[in-house]
Amino acid sequence: MARKRASAAPEPPGAVSQAATPSPQQGLVISHLGQGLAVENAAGEIVLCHTRRRLGGVAVGDRVLWVSSEGQGRVEEVLPRRSLLTRPGHNAKVRPVAANLDIVLVVVAPAPEPDWLLVDQYLAACEHRDLAAAVVVNKIDRVGDRAAVLATLADYQALGYSGFAVSAKSGEGLDGLRAGLAGRCAMLAGQSGVGKSSLTNALLPDRQLRTRELSEKAGLGRHTTTAATLYHLPGGGDLIDSPGVAVFGLAEMNAQDLAWGYREFRDWLGRCRFNDCRHTGDKGCAVREAAEAGTIGPDRYRRFVKLLGKLQLMGGP
Repeated sequence: MARKRASAAPEPPGAVSQAATPSPQQGLVISHLGQGLAVENAAGEIVLCHTRRRLGGVAVGDRVLWVSSEGQGRVEEVLPRRSLLTRPGHNAKVRPVAANLDIVLVVVAPAPEPDWLLVDQYLAACEHRDLAAAVVVNKIDRVGDRAAVLATLADYQALGYSGFAVSAKSGEGLDGLRAGLAGRCAMLAGQSGVGKSSLTNALLPDRQLRTRELSEKAGLGRHTTTAATLYHLPGGGDLIDSPGVAVFGLAEMNAQDLAWGYREFRDWLGRCRFNDCRHTGDKGCAVREAAEAGTIGPDRYRRFVKLLGKLQLMGGP
């Protein structure tokens, strides 16, 4: 006589099967693709994920918890960030650009002339956002007065900024830059024409292949993404490539923020005669007096005055 197979015990009311509640996994957001996110799992594989609306903005570089959902993934939680870079969005809202950055590489090129004013603006913006920054002179092989450019770079190094003189074309200085990025998450910033794209390609030889893989994963065919994308550097560390994102302007700063963004001013900011001193023509200005005495670099001070004028034209306080 055939024996009856024992039936599985019924689940108690309200129980949820294990299949319905997959365990969350940690992942790294490496790009925005269409309406979804490219999330790298612990094995280094890319999973296309969607997010819960309650999470708000998710940035490239975010560490997240995600679960498998119908062949794709769903981001359930954004883990605590150590830093967040944002840009102004619509309706006075801010949009996240990159999370967990360790350093911003401010890139400048010497032809026709290095724009040190813009470098100072970017550095002040980084100071305002509490982000570490370094100065990278690209195209150093094309510079006319090499000694003058290196002297200015040394001035920034004396203020505590890392400085690199490199050439994406010849490879000069790239080994030192790679060593400086090891174990860190970095982002390039600089005006058009300074060679950010060529520098990115030099640091990431397989960038185009990896971008194509991301696009194909998202079903975009061979079209490359123009969104911010995180790449792993061959020698360790990560590089976030964010083309066309101007996030280092003066819009979020006032005159006091700008002055604080010049780190060599800080010892003098509390010594001015007036609390609302703008550090230009005010009587008893300790910052201006330090610049006149050479304690503060006069070139940096003159550029500060120009940026302050630019801020005032924008209607800043």
